[in-house]
Amino acid sequence: MTFARLAFYITSQCGVLVMPKMKTDRGVAKRFKKTANGFKRKQAHLRHILTKKSTKRKRHLRAKCLVSKADVPAIARQLPYA
Repeated sequence: MTFARLAFYITSQCGVLVMPKMKTDRGVAKRFKKTANGFKRKQAHLRHILTKKSTKRKRHLRAKCLVSKADVPAIARQLPYA
């Protein structure tokens, strides 16, 4: 084991070298949920200026949708334990 690699390890109470835990990005954890088909997310455009939007449009915007395939690797990196 090289010294550079050794710098990432932490010594536990019993003297064993262990890798540190990866941190979950809390902002991403609150916005996305892992499902069998990918990551589920909320749709945009439902926060303000709602009077000009039709009831049907607002109802459809309430539905969750899946994250694009291109964005999945980035979200998966930020949610290591999802």
